[in-house]
Amino acid sequence: MDRHDHPHIPLKGSTFGRQYAGWTPTARAFDGLGSRTLADQFVPVSDGARLHADVYVPRAPGRYPAVVAFAAYSTEEHTAGIPTGSNEIGSPPVFTDRGYCPVIVERRGMGRSTGEQVVFFDPRDVDDHEAVIAWAAGQPWCNGDVVLFGTSYYGMTQPLVAARRPPALRGFFANEMCTDFYRHLVAFGGVPALFFLNLWMGANFTERNYDERLSPDRRALISHVTNSMLHPLLEKIVHRNVSRMFDSFMARTPVETVRRMYANWIFDGKTRQTSTIPEGSTGLLGDIDVPFVVVQNLGYFNLHQYGSYDLFENAGTAAQDRWMILGAPQFDLPVYAWQEEALAFFDHLLHGVDNGYGQQPRVRYWIDGAERFGTATTFPPAAGAVLRLNLSSGGPDEATHRLGTGPAAAGENTWVAVPLGLPTLGGLDDVAAQSLGFEFRADRPLLLAGAVTANLRFSCNEIDSYLIARLSRIGDDGARHQLSMGAVRPAARTEEPERSTANEIVIDAGRREPLVPGEPVTLRFSLTPAPTLLGPGETLRLDIASRSDLLRMSPADGYAQFDLPAPPYLCRNTVHFGGDSWIEVYAVDQDTVA
Repeated sequence: MDRHDHPHIPLKGSTFGRQYAGWTPTARAFDGLGSRTLADQFVPVSDGARLHADVYVPRAPGRYPAVVAFAAYSTEEHTAGIPTGSNEIGSPPVFTDRGYCPVIVERRGMGRSTGEQVVFFDPRDVDDHEAVIAWAAGQPWCNGDVVLFGTSYYGMTQPLVAARRPPALRGFFANEMCTDFYRHLVAFGGVPALFFLNLWMGANFTERNYDERLSPDRRALISHVTNSMLHPLLEKIVHRNVSRMFDSFMARTPVETVRRMYANWIFDGKTRQTSTIPEGSTGLLGDIDVPFVVVQNLGYFNLHQYGSYDLFENAGTAAQDRWMILGAPQFDLPVYAWQEEALAFFDHLLHGVDNGYGQQPRVRYWIDGAERFGTATTFPPAAGAVLRLNLSSGGPDEATHRLGTGPAAAGENTWVAVPLGLPTLGGLDDVAAQSLGFEFRADRPLLLAGAVTANLRFSCNEIDSYLIARLSRIGDDGARHQLSMGAVRPAARTEEPERSTANEIVIDAGRREPLVPGEPVTLRFSLTPAPTLLGPGETLRLDIASRSDLLRMSPADGYAQFDLPAPPYLCRNTVHFGGDSWIEVYAVDQDTVA
């Protein structure tokens, strides 16, 4: 027995969080197989580099499918259940117990892996990912079948390598991911993702992250605390202190290589051509042919907000072999949700188990207000129609304004834009509104599920500003339930129809046309899809402002929404009515929804 195969302390697994999208499997391929750790495996890749991997296999002898997870992070704390934002691989004992072998890999140059780091998502990383798949398929504990699993970075790498069609790859399960890294990750809504990048890089790429070493046994011991009955309490503590944690991460200093990437993305990469971040999988999706499941978190705004829809709509995979799940807002650390759903998919795909997965609808989406999943074959669902709601004035700026299906009278209302962090005079909101609110009252049950589009006739007394839009459901009790958000930079308003999907209007953030002060322009942009059931007497509310912090919700409430460094000027913004300003939502025939 070598040093990589000694009997380690077993990890304690966890399935904290939602596991299934509205169903329960009727059978399993295996169960109760236990877990064994093969620590510190090394995968040879190009240029003589060796990638560090921890492998987890069932204790029961045999050859099983490998579940590869590939990302940019150190894996030292992952399996310990420590609440870090990069802990997005699931819980290995959950997989081994069911007859699968997680292979958790560190990219070149990170942690114990050798080689020189390249920019995140670089083609060399995809080469390495492909090599890991081939390596795993040839190991004595593997039966030759490989699937992929993971969240965020671990999800974003999956379509990139799937488009290469590695021979051993049978399918993948991606959660909360992007396909276009420029527009979905570093230049959301026309501005750099400053706060998110500060947080992400500070949390994951300091010298400590590269140098930290935890033994497998120490990680296992920690997991017996973090994944015990204390986990819900630990989750509450994390959520209660999430703002303080984020501030701490943003104050840290990443390694120089990562700081240089940051400098380009924030200051120099104002277009796709000048940004060093690779484009992503969006142009390669047609090359994917393996079955997959993609999960989207409906609580996301300016991170992972549209990649799932792009993948589901444009992948080359046969229609009967692709599934999309839109889950309720949830911000969990570690990300343990959807493991059982993935295992049921893998059982169906790799073992042909008649567990009901093949009969699952192609789309399942969480419905706010109904607190259940709706189903469809496409998204937006085929059985529905666009509902246009015109904006009109309700009086002074601070009044509640109107959304309605009838014609809108000409008029206008204004709000002031104050750049994030600038001090203002006390009592400013009493004399100058910083947001506008519009409401539509439902007179019958109304199920909305699909694309949300804003078309606003807009002017400003400066050459640029920023616009954030938010939809909410106001319940019978007056409580507000956040549904959907979108943003646009008026000077970067040119559409890219060739990149757009059924759920996202793509804006060319690199093309900027300064506003002429006082001269109206049309701003057309998408809000994140937000399925909801409006009951009779309930209200759909649209809020418009110029700062994300005025409208967004906190990760502590289940939402991954980060501040944006906008607007650029102190100015007054105007929305003009009379038929040119509206939002479109998608009303679904409820008789067709299970």
